[in-house]
Amino acid sequence: MTERAGELAGKVAVVTGGAAGLGAGLARRFVAEGAKVLIGDVDTGNGAKLAAELGADAEFVEADVADLDQVSGLVSTAVERFGGLHVMVNNAGISGTMHRSLLDDDLADFDRVMRINVRAVMAGTRDAARHMAEHGGGSIINLTSIGGIQAGGGVQTYRASKAAVIQFTKSAAIELAHHEIRVNALAPGNIRTAIVRKSATGADLERLERFEARIRQQMRDDRPLKREGTVEDVAEAALYFAGDRSRYVTGTVLPIDGGTVAGKVIARKSHAE
Repeated sequence: MTERAGELAGKVAVVTGGAAGLGAGLARRFVAEGAKVLIGDVDTGNGAKLAAELGADAEFVEADVADLDQVSGLVSTAVERFGGLHVMVNNAGISGTMHRSLLDDDLADFDRVMRINVRAVMAGTRDAARHMAEHGGGSIINLTSIGGIQAGGGVQTYRASKAAVIQFTKSAAIELAHHEIRVNALAPGNIRTAIVRKSATGADLERLERFEARIRQQMRDDRPLKREGTVEDVAEAALYFAGDRSRYVTGTVLPIDGGTVAGKVIARKSHAE
């Protein structure tokens, strides 16, 4: 298929949690396709460095999406500095504390995980939609996870938060459709980022790394596509939702997971057997 150059030319995007990981990958791809991007994050060092790397088409604003005023400030800043807002990516998220099992979970970080992973997504969607509704519509992209689609052990608060994002995305898509605002979600899986590691240190980090290695091998064995997913894979999917090729798509949750959600690989017997 012929690649379209400048698919986002003339568009303005906000990417929360955009200083590193998936968010940085999305910001880079959007700028490469002609968009102006406002990067919001608490990570001032990486955020400022990324904005400098991307040049005049990107700016960084320190923002903690746990604070609703700072979420709304990202929208107003994008409009003020770049003249509008066409794409809102609610990407910022945290995993919460890793526990050996649900029986050991004191739920101490429940409120913070929900504030960042759910409430901030709702606020970002609402605030972006308030502008988009008065200016011809737009695209809102919420980041969920295959952990919000498939049940499983570990990080139960995180899984619950990502499941909530899915239902909110579909509901918002229905409500905002008459404003020509599309709301979709990306559900990455098996993409190596630092989100879980940020929740552990010392011995816990060592245990987490061993656990992660076992889980990654198990996932590789089970999923249909064997190669590891990359940040660029997620960025390509985000580009589809951000641009005009998805103009008739809303309320969709797109797994980017090598087929994990579709089902496990069934071992095949060779012809010799």
